[in-house]
Amino acid sequence: MRKILLLLALALGLPLAAFAGNSVDFSNSGGTLAGTTSGLSLTGSTLIAVNGYNGGGLITGSNLGSITFTTGALESGGSLQMGGTFAPGGTFTITGNGDNGVPNGVLFSGTFSSATWTLVTLANGTHNYTFTGALTGSLGSGYYTNGVTVQLTINTGKGYFNGSTRISSGDTTVVVPEPGSLGLLGTGLLGLAGVIRRKINLG
Repeated sequence: MRKILLLLALALGLPLAAFAGNSVDFSNSGGTLAGTTSGLSLTGSTLIAVNGYNGGGLITGSNLGSITFTTGALESGGSLQMGGTFAPGGTFTITGNGDNGVPNGVLFSGTFSSATWTLVTLANGTHNYTFTGALTGSLGSGYYTNGVTVQLTINTGKGYFNGSTRISSGDTTVVVPEPGSLGLLGTGLLGLAGVIRRKINLG
């Protein structure tokens, strides 16, 4: 019985190993961030770098695809001028256009589990805004996964966000399992099931 418990603990630990240390990074530039209390949306932002997709290395280019998103509604207590949080939901899509070895089609599709809009006042009295969101969704290869995106606006001067601003740059990191680790997990669980079945039959 002790051996079965040890094997079970090992099997339960494998999913953590499968998700550890593997990520895909997407960088974007430009685009318009528009919003009301119903939510923010990003359009026209260009994908300029992809690193680690399908186990590949860094790919850069002036136009590799696009990143678009919409958030849930602004939650009470916040404002578009001073910052706040948005309700979970919305959409987040990264699309490749087939250039420089980046696949053509949806690379990541998900929703926000949380999103924050932060006002940053610089020493000279001008303002930047930072949008940060936690994501859940799936990579184009079909893996269900989690990620985080950070989008930086262009300085709005001494004025505040007035419903629309340009994005300077953004970065999205998605954590993914390794296919080999998932195969190992499946093999381990099948073996464990066989051991338990034999123990039950002998018992």
